[in-house]
Amino acid sequence: MFDKILIANRGEIACRVIKSAQKMGIKTVAVYSDADREALHVRLADEVVRIGPPPSTESYLLKERIVQACLDTGAQAVHPGYGFLSENSEFCEMLAQAGIAFIGPKTRAIEAMGDKITSKKLADEAGVNTIPGFTDVLRDAEHAVTISNEIGYPVMLKATAGGGGKGMRIARNDDECRDGFERAANEARSSFGDDRIFVEKFIEEPRHIEIQIMADSHGNIIHLNERECSLQRRHQKVIEEAPSPFLDEATRQQMGAQAVALARAVDYESAGTVEFIVDTQRNFYFLEMNTRLQVEHPVTELITGVDL
Repeated sequence: MFDKILIANRGEIACRVIKSAQKMGIKTVAVYSDADREALHVRLADEVVRIGPPPSTESYLLKERIVQACLDTGAQAVHPGYGFLSENSEFCEMLAQAGIAFIGPKTRAIEAMGDKITSKKLADEAGVNTIPGFTDVLRDAEHAVTISNEIGYPVMLKATAGGGGKGMRIARNDDECRDGFERAANEARSSFGDDRIFVEKFIEEPRHIEIQIMADSHGNIIHLNERECSLQRRHQKVIEEAPSPFLDEATRQQMGAQAVALARAVDYESAGTVEFIVDTQRNFYFLEMNTRLQVEHPVTELITGVDL
């Protein structure tokens, strides 16, 4: 148990972490930019540290300042919340070198699951269902067309470093594939600094269902059932609900077991979410794993009574 932790975030998630820590008798340190000087998380914490001006690139994303804030306050661990540095493996390494714990998964898990091609290969090895496709980087638009014809249209072109619905395009013929490849690569380059693209079969009329998992440092891993987030706009979730009205109990348990198997394959610790695409026949396929708390995690808390 830690005596004092620093929350490297702001807003709702910082307030939630602070309140949970206080229930456990743990002192809290909040960080803030000038824009958040009067924010609620600043008022709730036991100690506060200013880390810079309003832009997040000059405050919440500055790894060195977060580490220094820990050293200055004696915080033994950092809770990253979601967003910002929550899936930054370099930040985890910096904390480890400073003797500060990261409340989250190990660096290896973050790196492996942060790359969609690597994570898909690991899922295959762990016996997790994956979408048929090409698990390597496409060289160019013509290579994308060749592979897409082998897979069979429609296909989904994806950025291997993508997230938040960016770097994704559906293609139903060669012309759409060429255009989609260029657009996905350009969007990925500007959003993530990484324009690597791969392709897989597009699942028609899909349901998007994610499994919440929790793991400790002793190899114990459980799943806390699912959340459905099929209602989306531009590949971004609009509504989350649980339990899913689409799943039957057998499929629910199979998905949970595969989510746990994937987490075990990377020695996962902490909270995480394994996302699946489910077709109209309830066949399900691994989509990605988020190595952090998700914004929508309170939905799981409401149906389980567990404070994640």
